[in-house]
Amino acid sequence: MSTTSSTLEIAGRAGRLHVHHWPCENARYVLLLSHGYGEHAGRYEHVAQALVAHGADVYAPDHHGHGLSEGDRALLTDFDAVQVADLDAVADLAVAANPGLPLVLLGHSMGGLIATRYAQLHGERLRGLILSGPALGAENPMFGLLELDPIPDVPLDPAVLSRDPAVGEAYAADTLVYHGPFQRPTLEAFLASAKAIEAGPGFGDLPLLYVHGTEDQLVPYPLARAVVERLQGPDSEHHAYEGAMHEVLNETNKDEVIAAVTAFVDRVL
Repeated sequence: MSTTSSTLEIAGRAGRLHVHHWPCENARYVLLLSHGYGEHAGRYEHVAQALVAHGADVYAPDHHGHGLSEGDRALLTDFDAVQVADLDAVADLAVAANPGLPLVLLGHSMGGLIATRYAQLHGERLRGLILSGPALGAENPMFGLLELDPIPDVPLDPAVLSRDPAVGEAYAADTLVYHGPFQRPTLEAFLASAKAIEAGPGFGDLPLLYVHGTEDQLVPYPLARAVVERLQGPDSEHHAYEGAMHEVLNETNKDEVIAAVTAFVDRVL
C-alpha cells in the first residue's frame, strides 16, 4: 500500500511552514515526524509510506529555515519559541483532522532534540515518543566550534550518515539539503536547548522507543543514551544497532528499525 503525499502551508512562529502529509484511509493513529538538521521531511518518504501501510496518518513539517519552509537556511535561534511551537501547531492541524485518534511523535537527530523538548512541554498530548539518534548531550564535541572565531567551514560529511553509500550520494545531490557550515546562533541555540532538556522534567509515564547506531559520529551514542536514561519513564525500550551510523532509518538494516517502530506503536496503541 502506498499513498501520494500532499503539501500544505501554515503560519509558523517565524514564517510560513511547509507541511508534508501522507494520508491514510481508516487511520488508527496520527504520526508526527520531526526531521534533522539541514535536511527536510521529504527524505522520509520511505518511512512515511511504511507507517501509512501500518495505519498512520503522517504529518511532517519542514522546520523553519529548512526544506521548502521560510527562513534563513539552517539558521536557528530559539528551539522552544520556534521549532517546538511550530511542531505543536502541526499537531493541532493533525489532531483536528483526526479527532479522537492517538498521536505518536517520531524525531530524528535535531528533530529528536525538538521531539524530546516537545515531550517535556506537551507530553500529555502524546501516546508514544520515538527518538532516532536524538541530538542530545551538552558535551557533544560539535559545541567546541563555538570556541573558534570564525567558525570554520566544515559542512557535514555525507559519508557518516549510513553504511549504504547511496544514502550519502543522494544527500549530497539534494538541492533542498543545506550543505553549508554551522552558524554561531544555530550552535548556541542547540547548546541552550540541550542544557534545558538535561534540566528536566522527565517523560513521566510516556512510552518511549529509543533507537541509535553505535557508530554514530554526529551524535555519539553514549552521550545521547545518558540523557535519555535520565529522562525516561518505566515504559521505555532501547535498541542500539551495532555498526550502524547516524541515520538508522536510512541504514542497511532500515527494515529492522522500521519494524521496531511499528511494533512499538502497536504496543502503545
